[in-house]
Amino acid sequence: MTKKQELILQHCLQTLQKGGTILYPTDTVWGIGCDATHAEAVQKVYDLKQRDESKALIILVKDLEMLQNYVEEIPTSVFDILSNTKRPTTIIYPNARNLASNLIAEDGSIAIRIPHHDFCQNLLHLWQKPLVSTSANISGEPTPILFKEISRTIQLKTDYVVPFQTFDIETPTQPSRILKIGEEGEILVIRE
Repeated sequence: MTKKQELILQHCLQTLQKGGTILYPTDTVWGIGCDATHAEAVQKVYDLKQRDESKALIILVKDLEMLQNYVEEIPTSVFDILSNTKRPTTIIYPNARNLASNLIAEDGSIAIRIPHHDFCQNLLHLWQKPLVSTSANISGEPTPILFKEISRTIQLKTDYVVPFQTFDIETPTQPSRILKIGEEGEILVIRE
């Protein structure tokens, strides 16, 4: 990691510690993020996206060990899925815990992904808490794949914008597949 990248990570940390929002690269698309345990920061993300709070947001965690702090139970099948895929995979878990209350869906669930992405992993390693990760767009508008497609409104209203040139990540990506843990522990495919 270069000195410039270390400095950018420090700016992200300072912003997160103050309850701010960041615009950052993820393993899927550019995301708007904040401290997933801080209700006011989460509200800022909803406001920025002009999104109804009933529509839950995804969070990122560093690894399976961190994941265990935010859900009551992880079925064995999830360990198998996450250990054997390189594809970005978001899983909706029942019984979320230790997160901002306005982040948890009405049914008590939460969508979580472990990113295979250097920037996200470095940030999560330093931060040691989960991050909100929602696409960098106003609700209802198309999801921007490249940084240059992100609206000026989002860029200007986010507290810190990671300079995209530093990470050379203008390669188009796609949203993650979404799986859900059913009532009997079965895995349901929500988006392939």
